[in-house]
Amino acid sequence: MTVNLDLAGDPVELTVALVDVPSVSGDEALLADSVEAALRAQAPHLVVTRSGNAVLARTELGRPSRVVLAGHLDTVPVNANLPARRTEGVLHGLGTVDMKGGDAVMLHLAATLPEPRHDVTFVFYDCEEIEHVRNGLGRIERELPDWLRGDLAIVCEPSNAAVEAGCQGTIRVELRTKGRRAHTARAWMGENAIHALGEALAVLAAYEPRTVDIDGCLYREGLQAVGIAGGVSGNVVPDEAVLTVNHRFAPDRTPADAEAHLRTVFAGYDLTVTDLSPGALPGLTAPAAAELVAAAGAPPVAKLGWTDVARFAALGMPAVNFGPGDPTLAHTQEENVPTAQITRCAEILRTFLS
Repeated sequence: MTVNLDLAGDPVELTVALVDVPSVSGDEALLADSVEAALRAQAPHLVVTRSGNAVLARTELGRPSRVVLAGHLDTVPVNANLPARRTEGVLHGLGTVDMKGGDAVMLHLAATLPEPRHDVTFVFYDCEEIEHVRNGLGRIERELPDWLRGDLAIVCEPSNAAVEAGCQGTIRVELRTKGRRAHTARAWMGENAIHALGEALAVLAAYEPRTVDIDGCLYREGLQAVGIAGGVSGNVVPDEAVLTVNHRFAPDRTPADAEAHLRTVFAGYDLTVTDLSPGALPGLTAPAAAELVAAAGAPPVAKLGWTDVARFAALGMPAVNFGPGDPTLAHTQEENVPTAQITRCAEILRTFLS
């Protein structure tokens, strides 16, 4: 059974229909089935295939260049924010921002642009909002790699209908200290592992992150403690403590650069990398990227955060974020998107592609 989706109609109405199909990560089957059925029935000019709960479609017109449009179908868990509801000029509900508004724009274009001037690949994928290893793009890259190749990738993540270029990289590390247990009544007989983190916390408090200008886009780095653990009992000097630190780094740093930087900042500490994803350079000098910026009619800005543009950049493609919605509202109960942004994104991408 599938849900009927009118791809050729108003992309705002299509967003409502997508939002009203729950698709929490790992449970995208109904939405993927519905998207696949709609594309096969309403976009006969596209070649359509399936990978797990990802749906892929593309033109094969022999154009000299190809653009990949990508959007994830999954959302974070429901938080009393379904079904979709409207106030004047605004659509509220889970996924309106992250990122069913962007998916609706992609689906609308897929059905209504049979003769684009670039060949176009549409990728609707699963499991973006959970652990990296389950991300549907990774499976597609392993099993159907040619479907991710192109001259420009546009990830339709929320960007307030502006072109957000590249993205920051992210690294998470653990600083581990060792001590010696003792009774707190005889604390001088032990070594407090939590106290040993004091210098690292002072370093964090005094740290001044870089602001980096790359192709006119300002990337603001960050270094923050995001977790701390330690302690045995209320009357025991702890013999182990762990401080978790997250560093968001500008894309002029490689992952190796970022790790080396943290090892310098926290010299003397036992440091273990637990998560690391590279950033993506803006890539705005690529012809197709420059054409998109021109169609948008506004200067591009840096993406402050990590998105799947980094996956495409790792494949050697310039990649940008462009979609409706304020990214600061993603994952909140108050997710909402101005309907005018959905319309504007569809119009800009139509201009760019046609």
